[in-house]
Amino acid sequence: MNGQNRKDIKSGLRVNITQKQDQRSGRLTNGVVQDILTTSAFHSRGIKVRLQTGEVGRVQEIIEPNHREVRGD
Repeated sequence: MNGQNRKDIKSGLRVNITQKQDQRSGRLTNGVVQDILTTSAFHSRGIKVRLQTGEVGRVQEIIEPNHREVRGD
């Protein structure tokens, strides 16, 4: 899943981001979302986030999509 839609990204989600200095090389940084920095609902290059490590970049890939727990009571 790509990271272009803000509604798909939540705090605590594991993602791959591209930091500003890595845009040319395409190097990805893996981490857990702490804050969502982009205010718009969609961004063509990816929603900007801050990881728990403090690194900032645009989401390129969501590693752990939100799963809804299905209970068979």
